[in-house]
Amino acid sequence: MKKIGLFYGTSTVKTAEIAKKIQAAFGDTTMGVVAIEEAWRKDFEGYDNIILGTSTWFDGELPTYWDEILPDLDDLKLKGKKVAIFGLGNQVDYPENFVDGIGLLAETFEAGGATIVGLTSTEGYTFEKSKALRDGKFLGLAIDIDTQADKTDKRISDWVAQLKKEFN
Repeated sequence: MKKIGLFYGTSTVKTAEIAKKIQAAFGDTTMGVVAIEEAWRKDFEGYDNIILGTSTWFDGELPTYWDEILPDLDDLKLKGKKVAIFGLGNQVDYPENFVDGIGLLAETFEAGGATIVGLTSTEGYTFEKSKALRDGKFLGLAIDIDTQADKTDKRISDWVAQLKKEFN
């Protein structure tokens, strides 16, 4: 398998917890873990396959650590790279912008030439709208620890199995 970079905010406990589960599910692979709070442009360009993790804050916003780095990534050269995104949200308390962070990151990385992989079904979720949707699918793995914690491990396991195929 090609080199994988896992980027997420280490200061957000729930996102870090999911990232560690994803890393463990991949098992023995070439995976670099990069705290987004310390990431530079060259870090993204150094991997063939990239996994991004974010939560969605407030009314559909990215956390501060992503907000601060995204303007610096506007002209990244990511042609030929595959990007998978996982996002945390709460579909009960924030149904009008559930996991919007996935969609916001997808937009930026696609603009840099990356191919978004790891799309997942919306089945089993109840929400009103999301920027993470395209053609009826999430542009990554949607996690709701707050209201569906019991489904998290299975969703991660299924997604990682999917990514192992798509990353080759």
